[in-house]
Amino acid sequence: MPDLSSDIRPEAILAGRWFDYLRQHSQSRLGVTRASYGEGEQMAHDLMRSIASDLKLEARTDAAGNLYLTLPGADRSLPAIMTGSHLDSVPEGGNYDGAAGVVAGMAMLARWRRANRQPEHDITVMGVRAEELSWFPAPYIGSRAAFGLLEPEALDGCRRPDTGRTLAEHMAEMGFQPERIRMREKQLDAQRIKCFLELHIEQGPVLVQKRLPVGIVTGIRGNLRYRDCHVAGRYGHAGAEPRNSRQDAVLAGVEFVGRLEKLWIEHEAAGKDLVATVGQFHTDTAVHTMTKIPGEVWFSMDIRSEDNAVLLAIDRELREIAQEIGARRGVKIDLGAYTNALPGPIDKTHRARLERLASTLAIPALPMASGAGHDSAVFGTQGVPTAMIFVRNEGGSHNPDEAMDLADFAQGLRLLVAAVEEIDVP
Repeated sequence: MPDLSSDIRPEAILAGRWFDYLRQHSQSRLGVTRASYGEGEQMAHDLMRSIASDLKLEARTDAAGNLYLTLPGADRSLPAIMTGSHLDSVPEGGNYDGAAGVVAGMAMLARWRRANRQPEHDITVMGVRAEELSWFPAPYIGSRAAFGLLEPEALDGCRRPDTGRTLAEHMAEMGFQPERIRMREKQLDAQRIKCFLELHIEQGPVLVQKRLPVGIVTGIRGNLRYRDCHVAGRYGHAGAEPRNSRQDAVLAGVEFVGRLEKLWIEHEAAGKDLVATVGQFHTDTAVHTMTKIPGEVWFSMDIRSEDNAVLLAIDRELREIAQEIGARRGVKIDLGAYTNALPGPIDKTHRARLERLASTLAIPALPMASGAGHDSAVFGTQGVPTAMIFVRNEGGSHNPDEAMDLADFAQGLRLLVAAVEEIDVP
């Protein structure tokens, strides 16, 4: 049996050309922009479909616009091995976030074709639609739609900020069928998927700091997201109001954020996985001035952990803290509603396989949590055995400075190919 992971150089060269094409055809003012259900995302889907045609693969687009490119297996009754990722980007983002996973999948299928070998299982590369929240305020639109999980109200309630049009309108304009998605019609059957393996750039600095090319994901953090936290105090004169009679919304909000950080430090010390971010914190500039005691503050929070029990406990603690600070300072801190995206389970068997194969192939690899959400989380929560490979990426992510080295990508690709090769054994 040939070792498909042995010589990946021809496919790495192909991948470099595909990355160059994606960059050239979605270049914007600072970085790349491939808007969900927009021109850039569609260009990327068209490129992958063209590659699939050259490789004589089967191609299918579902009602939500997700793309499935399949190398048929010898036994079509077997569940498919799946890989892939999303092809949209944030505005003025980098070239590799999401796209690296689809390019890796297509390079892997090119390698199978070059080896002139047919797998036992179907091997399918999925190009997922609309993973980035920047365009529509709903998580994992494409992958959740594929499993019949997308809430019908998201189709009409989510509008793209640059066009003002709804998700349903954008789907229809692109030639897809939002009404089928509205009915929660399943486009994918979890029982027909043997596993889902996603290659993705790391979106933080850990692999760069550790000087390692590859990470093997231990879990995908879930999150609590609070979009509309509000502190209501009382406006007053900045010079005439003594400290003990003030109801200062900013000072109350600052104390609350400090307590959030204290909780974070305590959880870290206890060995619990947690990260927390206050993404917005502002007064009403139309009302508040330099000479006024601020009477209102708005802020947002994004809190993540691999353990959903930790997240729910944090919510309870934060609401108690808000009540205590509010009573003492004479303000009301309302955290409002939150959304809870569940952590994405990583299959222990596939994770162990990746770690063992990385050792066998002499690929330095680090076990690590995924701080960002990924479509793999949706597959995992649907009971599909799921695993993820991270590739080192300089410059962070969601910005034009993403700088994945092609040599690191080739290491991740070798690992992906070796894993699929082993999984495919009947």
